[in-house]
Amino acid sequence: MTDGTPDPFEVSLSFGQRLKLLRTRRGMTREVLAGLTGKSASWVKAVESGRLGMPKLSILLRLAEALRARNLSELTGQQSIPVDMFTGPGHERLPAVRAAVNAFPALTQRPAPPVAHLRARLDQAWAARHSAPNHREVLGLLLPGLITDAQLAAHQADSGRQRRAAQAVLAEVYALAQFFIAYQPAQDLLWRVAERGMVAAQDSGDAHAIGVASWLMAQAHRDAGDWDAADVVTSQTVRVLAPMLPDGPDDVLAIWGALQFEAGYTAARRGELGNAWGHWDTANDAAQRLPAAYYHPVTSFSRAIMGAHAVTVAVELRAGGESVRQAEHAPDSAIPSRPRRARHQIEQARAYHLDAQPDAALAVLDAAHDAAPETIKYNGYARRILLEELDARQSQRRQRATALADKVGLLT
Repeated sequence: MTDGTPDPFEVSLSFGQRLKLLRTRRGMTREVLAGLTGKSASWVKAVESGRLGMPKLSILLRLAEALRARNLSELTGQQSIPVDMFTGPGHERLPAVRAAVNAFPALTQRPAPPVAHLRARLDQAWAARHSAPNHREVLGLLLPGLITDAQLAAHQADSGRQRRAAQAVLAEVYALAQFFIAYQPAQDLLWRVAERGMVAAQDSGDAHAIGVASWLMAQAHRDAGDWDAADVVTSQTVRVLAPMLPDGPDDVLAIWGALQFEAGYTAARRGELGNAWGHWDTANDAAQRLPAAYYHPVTSFSRAIMGAHAVTVAVELRAGGESVRQAEHAPDSAIPSRPRRARHQIEQARAYHLDAQPDAALAVLDAAHDAAPETIKYNGYARRILLEELDARQSQRRQRATALADKVGLLT
């Protein structure tokens, strides 16, 4: 109890007290939480005051999602319900990736490969990730060697120019590692990689590397519930990159646009409608300035992705009808990356589920599983929809959800 507020795991609290504590810790008003869960502010107040009891599972899951609870026991206080909301299973190759991140390059005597060779391997790794249905398996095989060699290259560089080039590659290798580690039970490793990536990018002085590291750091802060920190990262990096846009390469414009969308995503999470769509408009303007076939290998930023981003903004604003309208105007076939396409399909499923169209939501989740099974397996939103549908009254919906949950591995 370092800040004067009780720890919900150490003090016996009612459900309403836990809800109020988690809400206030997130800096969220009752009105915002109500909007995120499809309820009224008076309902939230009644639950917090104890006039209403613990709601059913489907509403519990929505509250946990809105409050970014680690698991349902944070709300219920019952350790018998340890349903992790946003953490998937640990991949069997996670220990090897962790060992490579934690290795000390100064203890290795072999010479590092040339930076150009590392860059070629890194480009191939991004291409493999975008084309693979089981992209974590692919990255889990490639990352240990890439991390080790990139760390060696940065450690052994003997000139300022060579060191900056090596640091830029190392920063992007850490970015690739974040895609593998995300949504696994390894938050300590995720933050270590995010912070090392930011340090390496800043040491490189490379605008694109700094933008990529900031983009991922902003996501890490937002997913941890620290929206203010996410805003600081995006706003500061946008200002740093802005003077480079007129004469800079497409990659710098793309990462600037991606950061603009991230700012809009965070605004949508807060419920700030005008701010969210304003950032989307700015990002879309940047996308239209890129070549039609351009596709950023790290962020997926492109003209093709803006429809998917619009779905995300509408869903985060809890606008059911608008999110469905955006979903129906954003074909997944336009996205060349299999994992990113599956992520977009999950966002479409969120839109349909928010709009009380569960059959459409399950159909799109099934398509997401076909596109990239590992994406849906590790995605907390997909897991939440399936958990709700397993509790549906209609037997046909329960059976359909059960079949998909079994394919995803949720029932094992």
